[in-house]
Amino acid sequence: MPWLRTLLNPPLRALLRGVEWVGEITPGTRAAARFAAFGEASNVGFPQATIFGERSIHVGSRTLIGRHCTLSVGYGPSAEVLPERGLVIGDRCVVGTRTTFTAHESIEVGDDVWFGQGVFVSDASHGYQDPDVPIGDQLGAHLPVRIGSGSWIGHGAMILPGTRIGRNVVVGAGSVVRGEIPDHAVVAGVPAKVIRYYEPGIGWVGKHADDVRPIVTANDLERLAAEMAAEAGEQTA
Repeated sequence: MPWLRTLLNPPLRALLRGVEWVGEITPGTRAAARFAAFGEASNVGFPQATIFGERSIHVGSRTLIGRHCTLSVGYGPSAEVLPERGLVIGDRCVVGTRTTFTAHESIEVGDDVWFGQGVFVSDASHGYQDPDVPIGDQLGAHLPVRIGSGSWIGHGAMILPGTRIGRNVVVGAGSVVRGEIPDHAVVAGVPAKVIRYYEPGIGWVGKHADDVRPIVTANDLERLAAEMAAEAGEQTA
């Protein structure tokens, strides 16, 4: 009955928005108080996927974490011994929906890091060396993960144990990253490799020496926007 849907749709959507608002984790809520630190104006969207080990999780200020995200430290909610700073997310970060952080020793995210949707970050995996033991029962080594400030992690990327990503790094969507990534690099692929890097005084250098993209600063963009606006004004006049 179309008329019934038309009648009930607005109040139902309003109710859902209200449930989402009430279910968010924000400063001052009991859920936020369980965290080791939960900064001013930060928010974890509702519904959450899985959250445990909060006393080892530090969230900075003005950080937005999307719906259906997993934030976990340890091997389960009943773990008694946890690292002091198992999962640290800095200030002004944006974490896309369905992203997973699963920490056992240390995952550290700098300030102003943005994640796309469905990103996976872990500092531990499983072993496989014993052929007589199920893989799931063979726990791997704990290898800390670091993601430098100002970086962008694309949709569906996987950041594996032991990865250290520098500052202002772009990780392409769907990439699988492991190892050391220098500052100001663009990486992509499976496994991820550096496909472009910043060379001071030259620009952004690609795989070939003649593949160079210019440096574009915020001031350059503002000047270009002003020139375009002035040109549009002249044409209108």
